Formats: sequence, C-alpha cells, structure tokens
Amino acid sequence: MIEDEAVFIDIGTAQQKKNGQNAYGDFIASKRYPEECRLIAVLSDGLGSGIKANILANMTATMLLKFAAAERNLIRAAETVMNALPVCQVRKISYSTFSVADCFEDGTVRIVEEGNPEFLHLHNGKVVAHECERIASQKFPERSMRTYVLHLEKDDRLLFCSDGVTQSGLGGSLYKLGWRREGLIDFVESRLASDPVLSCRRLAQEVVGEALTKEPDRLAKDDISCMVLHLREPRSLVVFTGPPYDSNRDAEYVGLFMRYPGKKVICGGTTANVVARELNREITTERFVKGSLPAGSRMDGVDLITEGVLTLSKAVEYLEDDPAVLPDDAAGRLVGLFLDSDEITFMVGAKVNQAHFDPDLPLELELRKNIVRRMERLLTQKYVKQVLLRFI
Repeated sequence: MIEDEAVFIDIGTAQQKKNGQNAYGDFIASKRYPEECRLIAVLSDGLGSGIKANILANMTATMLLKFAAAERNLIRAAETVMNALPVCQVRKISYSTFSVADCFEDGTVRIVEEGNPEFLHLHNGKVVAHECERIASQKFPERSMRTYVLHLEKDDRLLFCSDGVTQSGLGGSLYKLGWRREGLIDFVESRLASDPVLSCRRLAQEVVGEALTKEPDRLAKDDISCMVLHLREPRSLVVFTGPPYDSNRDAEYVGLFMRYPGKKVICGGTTANVVARELNREITTERFVKGSLPAGSRMDGVDLITEGVLTLSKAVEYLEDDPAVLPDDAAGRLVGLFLDSDEITFMVGAKVNQAHFDPDLPLELELRKNIVRRMERLLTQKYVKQVLLRFI
C-alpha cells in the first residue's frame, strides 16, 4: 500500500499487426481520471484478424472502459460485457477476449481477464503469483472470468498481452508450442535485471519486438500486443515557450520556470534570450544541424533549448504519427522528453512575435497557442499524460 508518497501510474503500449493485414485485430484503450487518482486500461483481442477483429476488439474495449468508469464495480462491469458478447458458433469461443485493470494511486488494482493470457505482476523485477477468483458467464457457462484484487508497491509493474505474444513461433522448428508464458517471464525478468528503470513504453516495445523474432521470417502470424503499467514517482517536465506578455515580469516568470521540479525545456530563441538575460547565463548553439529543423542550444540548468513554432509544429506531427523510432532532431528529442514525462506544464508567453505573420511563411504555420493546445489534446488523450497550460 502506498501512503503519503507522490506516485504516478505510467502506461506504455506497443502493437504489431498480423502479417498481410492493414488493421490491428487487438485494441488497447485507457483513460485517466485525475480527480480520482485513477487509471483504467483495457487490452482486447478480437476474434480472427483485420477489420472484423478490430471492430470487435474496439467495441469490447470501449464498452469496458465506459462501464468500468460508470459502475465503480469492475467485476459487474466486466460481467455485463462478457454476457453481452456473443460466442462464435463454429469455434465456440468469444468474439473478443479482454484484460481490464482499474488502478488507483494508493496501489489498489482490480483486474478482470477473460480469454487473454494471465497478466504478470513484477515486484523488484521478479514475477509474483496471485490466486484468482473465477466467475462464470450467465449466458455461456463454459466461459469464465479471472478476477483479482492487488495492492502494488512503488516501482511494481503489471504487464498484459494478447496471445500473439505467448503463442509467437507456434508450430515452428524452434518454438513448436510457442514462446509461452515461461519464455515471456524469462525475457522480462532479464531485461529488468539489466535495466531496472526501463520505461513502460520501452518494455512494451521490446516484448513485442522479441515476440516477433520467434516467428519464422519475423512475419507475425497473429496480432501482437503488449500493455505495461508502472506505479512510480512522477516525472515532471516544464516547457517555456514565448516571452511573457508583460516584460516587466520577465524575472518573476523565469524564476518560476527554474523552480519547477523535473526537466526543463525552452522552445523559442526570444524566450531563451529572456531566460539567459535574467539568469546571466550563456547560450551555446549546437554545431551540427540534424534534420531540417534549426539546431538546438544549451544552457546551464536547462535540459533542451529549441527553436519555437517550427519545432513545436514538427513535434505535433511526430506525436500524431507515433513513429517507433523518433527522428534524431530537435523535435524528436522534445517528443522523447514528453513521452518519458508524466506531468507536463506549458508556460506559454502571450507576447506576439511579428515574424509569425510574415506572408511568405507556409500557410500551415500556426500560432504558438494553437499548436500548444493541439499538443495538449494529443498528450492527454492519446498518451494519457497530465498536462497544465499556463498563459503568461
């Protein structure tokens, strides 16, 4: 049980489509409820693959997320969904299986699974076993849910996956019975032993990547999905972009920026000059430009300095596309900081930069405020971050 400690529930996901399909047959959904210190996360696996499986998995995950939030009773919500889902008359299995976790920052976690591989609870880098309670479906007695109530300690992780992970390599010469749960456990425990602070996002990516290596010719025979939750100290980031509206308050806002906990980023040359002037520090520009964006800069006490609107616009593109590997440019480094942070504060200066009204600049170049608002929506809705906008 977590008592009187600042903690955050981090979530990281990764997926690989079945070879030859243009849609994921698995679906992952999550939503954070900051006022309740709560996160609900669902991983659903639709029957078959492609568009049909995607629709079934999406429907299941969306229903579970909505019912779990409204019911406050996870088992009742999951039971409602399980009884509503039909069974394939040919294969006699669910049209969609699921894992749902209802997590609170005090360490309490309620988990319900139906048809998916059993989750992993990692404590001090090792898997901890748990007894489950089984609840049979009222409509389909041969189908049942596994239910659990756990109490996590800080730095514990939970890992959920579709059977595309545990059954990877099934029928091949090296893994006739698939990678299996035992293989997954060995891999995850080994990775955490070598890197105890491995991020959720990275661990999920590595599990999916490792599962893919078990498949002949690295071609996925099924959709492969992994979702990792991590209860840990929150990681904070503050981004200062645009000079304050009232220049007489520059010193006040620079002081506030420097007092924020966690990592610090400045986006914009004018903003960087304001900070450097008030702190009497030197700005050093990086010698080599990576990509099409202006080079980054450095200053003591600041983790990253970039150009302003162009870099923020490119960062929004990266967040929308969610590339497996981020480009090695200023926007890619900025997005990397976003993804590795939990609580992100934007200090957005209201002073107008006349350069942004130059008619020769591209039409798609947006004003800083609008870009930051788009970024806020992406970070909160797609990446489940806590974001605060402060206009100054």
